[in-house]
Amino acid sequence: MATIQLKGAKQTFILSGEKNFKTGSRGYHAQGKMQVGDKNYQVNILCVEIGSKPKEKEEKKK
Repeated sequence: MATIQLKGAKQTFILSGEKNFKTGSRGYHAQGKMQVGDKNYQVNILCVEIGSKPKEKEEKKK
């Protein structure tokens, strides 16, 4: 779970199961809407595991 606080309003978002991003990195994400006063906001949360992207193969030696 991740809690967002914006202008005093708080809302908790549940991070989904593990996500494999197109870049090859792994992590978690959540998205949703949050009301603060009379305004609505779209919230996107990314938690990317540092170092999880596979190393690119070494260039062929000349």
